[in-house]
Amino acid sequence: MSRAQKALKRLASKPKDFTWQELATLMTSLSFKLEKAGGSGRKFVHTDTGATLFLHEPHPGKILKAYQVQDAVDLLRKERLL
Repeated sequence: MSRAQKALKRLASKPKDFTWQELATLMTSLSFKLEKAGGSGRKFVHTDTGATLFLHEPHPGKILKAYQVQDAVDLLRKERLL
């Protein structure tokens, strides 16, 4: 199992300690491009489909909130990547 597959499986389990860096690495491996969207806003835009996930990068900590993990899972399911 590749690192990306492991991260995808981990995200699908909706852990309470999923980090921003883990999400950024995973989304990049799935052909999403990370773009700044003003302040701490960030967009992951799929290079082929244009599917977009907008999140605020957590700070000062790096742990994602439960709703952010859920939003990522929902988008990846909708795009049939999960």
